[in-house]
Amino acid sequence: QVQLVESGGGLLQAGGSLRLSCAASGRTFSNSAMGWFRQAPGKERECVSAINGRGGSRYYADSVKGRFAISRDNAKNTVYLQMNSLKPEDTAVYYCVARPGVFATPPQLWDYWGQGTQVTVSS
Repeated sequence: QVQLVESGGGLLQAGGSLRLSCAASGRTFSNSAMGWFRQAPGKERECVSAINGRGGSRYYADSVKGRFAISRDNAKNTVYLQMNSLKPEDTAVYYCVARPGVFATPPQLWDYWGQGTQVTVSS
């Protein structure tokens, strides 16, 4: 079993920056792909970013390329999402996810989910 606990969400104005953190426990973290999904009201869950176990490969949704950066610290069992130049359309609940092996974008392929953290960007 894997437990994921997100932190770092909040309310801020457009153009600002925020860093989300996700602390993982329960299995070998370095062998797991990690990622971030988000879900806005009335919309489907979207894979925002993901990273493989050793950090070599990363994925970014087109909507966040150039603004968001994912990283991980395997020594701390933590994955981060640095979000810059935030826009009102980035407003959503952000979920940390984990799965064995390499990352994938469909939400049904991720085994473990955190409880979510709200990010609200005002215009």
